[in-house]
Amino acid sequence: MRPTTLDLSKPMPKGSGWRVIRRVLPYLWPEGQAWVKYRVVIALGMLLLSKVVSVVTPMFYKAAVDALTGEGAADPTWMLAIGAIGLTVAYGMARLMSVGFQQLRDVVFARVGQRALRRLALETFTHIHRLSMRYHITRKTGGLSRIIERGVKGVEFLLRFMLFSIGPLILELLFIAIIFFVLFDARYLGIVMVTITLYVWFTFKVTEWRVKIRKQMNDQDTDANQKAIDSLLNFETVKYFGAEKREAGRYDTAMEGYEKAALKTSYSLAFLNFGQSLLITAGLVGVMVLAAMGVQSGQLTVGDFVMVNAYMIQITMPLNFLGTVYREIRQSLVDMSEMFDLLEQPAEVADKPGARDLVCSKGEVVLKDVVFGYDTERPILKGVDITVPAGGSLAIVGPSGSGKSTIGRLLFRFYDVNGGSLSIDGQDVRDVTQESLHAQIGVVPQDTVLFNDTIYYNIAYGRPDATRSEIEAAAKAAKIHDFIMALPDAYDTQVGERGLKLSGGEKQRVGIARTLLKNPPILLLDEATSALDSETEASIQKELNDMGQGRTVLMIAHRLSTIVDADEIIVLENGVIAERGTHDALLEKEGRYAAMWNRQLSEHEMHQKATKQPA
Repeated sequence: MRPTTLDLSKPMPKGSGWRVIRRVLPYLWPEGQAWVKYRVVIALGMLLLSKVVSVVTPMFYKAAVDALTGEGAADPTWMLAIGAIGLTVAYGMARLMSVGFQQLRDVVFARVGQRALRRLALETFTHIHRLSMRYHITRKTGGLSRIIERGVKGVEFLLRFMLFSIGPLILELLFIAIIFFVLFDARYLGIVMVTITLYVWFTFKVTEWRVKIRKQMNDQDTDANQKAIDSLLNFETVKYFGAEKREAGRYDTAMEGYEKAALKTSYSLAFLNFGQSLLITAGLVGVMVLAAMGVQSGQLTVGDFVMVNAYMIQITMPLNFLGTVYREIRQSLVDMSEMFDLLEQPAEVADKPGARDLVCSKGEVVLKDVVFGYDTERPILKGVDITVPAGGSLAIVGPSGSGKSTIGRLLFRFYDVNGGSLSIDGQDVRDVTQESLHAQIGVVPQDTVLFNDTIYYNIAYGRPDATRSEIEAAAKAAKIHDFIMALPDAYDTQVGERGLKLSGGEKQRVGIARTLLKNPPILLLDEATSALDSETEASIQKELNDMGQGRTVLMIAHRLSTIVDADEIIVLENGVIAERGTHDALLEKEGRYAAMWNRQLSEHEMHQKATKQPA
């Protein structure tokens, strides 16, 4: 069944925010990692201390003002003893301690957050490599990379702000509400509670509206990024067809949508900020009017008035960030929800529980009545029977779409067969681990794709623990060592993204070298010399033939001249075996293979004649 792909146009499912939080919590309180739990507890302790100090600080401010105005008679003796200057210094120390505890909290928690980010990034990266070939064929690289980037970055933010912003804000508001009720009266508490309630309600409502706009902006950003990466990956094709303006137009159209969504985001932010200021100012004025009336009537001191003002400012500062924090938390939940959707994407091809490692003592490959189709309604292989004896060689030829490369993908288990079986040394590939299966097969594909690294790295990819002499020996066998040594940086030459700094033949020879280095018991050559000139092809073909001695070799070929020495040749047509036999036997039949051979021979002769004609 074809796997589903992420649809970023759909809204976040109901309850998915709690689903994300449940998924993130184990990174905050992981089993078997006591040091993480200790750090979380210590960070929470620092948080509590900073809030206690923060709430007490305005009282020193009040005492200092009362001492200066001579209204501090009712203050405790120790406050009178240290005087106005001492109280002012104490006020400054209290503020410093509050900030110090907050910074210490961040230092203690930093390692927890970064470790969570690292673990989740690794989990996501590993999972993506576990997903099937079918998924990766249908994916959009730019959109996928942006989903992962936003989701991983959201982890540390979500952990930090949920723990150190929302929680502390609630705790601080609770402390101040108690102080207002105890030191003043219920009117102060009432105004504060009404102000906070209206402020939170307004902030959440507007932020929810803005999250939808932000989601649209993210979608447009993802689309623009995908188009940009897709265009850059196909740089040569764009140049071939002179489509630079067309690509720029597609990108600009996507950015136009992003611009509109971004403008809506900016306008809605201005509305949110003004509404928040209106509500908080109204509450501040209300409380200060009550305090001013209390000072005029003699019930409160000037210090009380200053303390009320300090507490209201202390409330407004975190409340001003509430909209931003809530929006970012909601956005993190959206981003992480998309990433967790990706993590929950099932792997189409997975190891069975208790799967054993493949034991490849001989290397016999058997396909028995294999039925397969990328789409169940359009079968590619229709009951194919193939046996490649241990140490033998088999070549598969046929027209495009006949299923040649599909057999190679099934052997490597990029897909599972729909019917029949594929086994190596009597072991069904579905019953063994994919890691052990891949270790026994070396592949030289038709289009070799290289990493954006050095030639040395790309050849060593076949066997990372190989010595330099072994890597150079593989390069010599692939007839590329002399070319490499002629380069200014030799083996340290950067090949560029996807190996674009090398020619097609040079890339192919690097691919052959790394497979030679891997030295596997089973070889899969998928048009392995298709990008090479005739002279180089003949030279490398000899090396491939030598490498195949004592190994099982499965060749998928278009040029029939490369497979004349195969032990058996199979002609596929419309998903069934039309002919099979040796090269000479198939020529004697004068059937499909003979027709293909004669046609290629004729084309080769015509090409030779054309190249000998004078210009």
